[in-house]
Formats: sequence, C-alpha cells, structure tokens
Amino acid sequence: MNSKQSSILTIMLFAAVAVFAGETSPGGGQSYPGRVKYEKVIGGLQFPEGPAWDGQKGVLYFSDCYGGAIYRVGFEKVHIFVSATSEPFNFEKTNGLAVSPDGDLYACEFSIGAILRIRPDGKCEVHCAGYQGKKFNRPNDLTFDQAGNLYFSDPHKYTKKYPNGIVYRIDKKTREATPVAEGLGFPNGLVFSPDGKVLYVAESSFQRVLKFTVKPDGSLSERSVFIELPGGDPDGMDVDRQGNLYVAHFGGGAIHVFSPEGKAVDILKTPGKKPSNIEFAGPDLRTLYVTEDETKAVYRTKVETPGLRRTFTPEQKP
Repeated sequence: MNSKQSSILTIMLFAAVAVFAGETSPGGGQSYPGRVKYEKVIGGLQFPEGPAWDGQKGVLYFSDCYGGAIYRVGFEKVHIFVSATSEPFNFEKTNGLAVSPDGDLYACEFSIGAILRIRPDGKCEVHCAGYQGKKFNRPNDLTFDQAGNLYFSDPHKYTKKYPNGIVYRIDKKTREATPVAEGLGFPNGLVFSPDGKVLYVAESSFQRVLKFTVKPDGSLSERSVFIELPGGDPDGMDVDRQGNLYVAHFGGGAIHVFSPEGKAVDILKTPGKKPSNIEFAGPDLRTLYVTEDETKAVYRTKVETPGLRRTFTPEQKP
C-alpha cells in the first residue's frame, strides 16, 4: 500500500461520527436500546463481507470482495492483511472468512472456485480445489463445527425455479469435500447453534433461513424452514450465547434477531439498506461488527448479550 493509499485509509479509519439506526420492533427483546449507535470502522470499500473474529490474537478480518484484499482490524488500526497481488499465491476475490481452531484464516474464493487457507504470515494456499474433479461454483460463506470440520455454502444462480446450490463439508483430516445439502436456492450465510446440533443456512433466493439437524457423522437431516424474511435476502448470520440467531437482511436494512424457537426478538436497523454479514468480537464478545454494502463500510456497535465463544474438541487442527 503506497503513501497515498495509507493517507486515505487513515482518514476513513474509525470515523468519529455516530450513526444512529431507527427504533427496534416490539419483539420483547431487552438486549438493545430503541436506537442503535454505530461507529464506522472504515469506509471507501467496494463490497465488504465475511467478518471473522480471531479470539486468540484479538483481531478481526474481513473481505473486500471486489477490492482484491482481506483487511485486519486490531488495536484500533485497520490495514490490508493480504491482497490479490500477494505472493506466492495470487488469489482474486474472497467472500466469507473463518478462523480455524489452529488460528489460520480460511476464505471462500469465488473467482477461482476454491477454499483457501491463509497462514498468519499471509501465505495463501488452496485448501480444497473442488469436488469430483470440478471447481466449486461460487463459495460464499463458511464455518467450523466443534470438531474442526469446515462447512461452506456454494450457490449457483439466484433463482427459485432451478435451485441448485449446495452446502459442502470438508473433512479436517482428508480435506475432501462432501455435499451435505443440495437443491438450495442460493445458499448464503451459515452458522451452527451453540450445541452444534443445528446448522442454520440462509436460502437467499427464497428469502428464508433453513434449519438442519446435524448427525453424529457430520451429515445433515430434517431440513425445515426456520423463519421467512421477505423484503430482502437473508445473508450472513451469527448466534449469541443464548442461542439467538442474528441475520443480516441484505436489502432490508436491518439485523433481525430470532430466538432458538424462531420467535422474532429484535430488529436492529443498520446505517444502510444492504448489511451483508455480522460477527461478534472483542474480549467479551459484546461488540457486533457489521459489513454494509450500500454505504461501502464496516461498522460496529456494543451489545449486552455476548456472542458465542467457540470451543473445539481435542486434535483440533484441520
């Protein structure tokens, strides 16, 4: 990054402006005040996505999908962690990110159709190149189960007529991908329940979130519609310590909060109409980061109910 870029980044970084969102809905939740105060972390991006918190080092990563970079937020500073011109591997476009049990960063690379593994020193490598000799279509979002296996969504066309999106599971030992859910209408964000027994998947083209039971062997069963969310696309998701599901409503201008039973708890209005993803972060997991694509910025706000602290079983390394 040259001096001009650095100056622009410094100006945009942690803007000292308060962005207020509108009133929450009367859903009975008590975690949030009627007006949500956001702090802008950085602006001037092209399409921010995929925030991922690394609890070990105290930093947050996010993708700028069409900006050719993955950013690192930490110690009140933001800088480019790795860019599309980095060597030895030249990635192109990343979306969803997740930090693995061993501290490496994993990324959905939707230009080359692969899952990447990025070391702490920024070295990138292809972790999984495809399925049955073919590259993945458009990896979107990813998450780890409690044993360290990786699940990710791979949408195709945004359509209801011919739903052909897939959710894959990558075994942590063999690094082989297996479809665990097929015939989906643009599968997008995905996240596990606190006990790991449920996987939520945003099915964007149908404007709803699906719920799957996770079987002991890692396969999925008992597919059902958890909630309908018209007026926009359910996108990135996260869960708090109480098991409430937070859904970024892309086009709807809000973060919707639902109880584990599917009851509407709260609506957190966002600074723009296109929140794409969310992530709980901070030492106490009471900071909620939001990537927002209408304003091309990343924001954060304080919450009362902390996010889920991820735990993993022994022999964690994928």
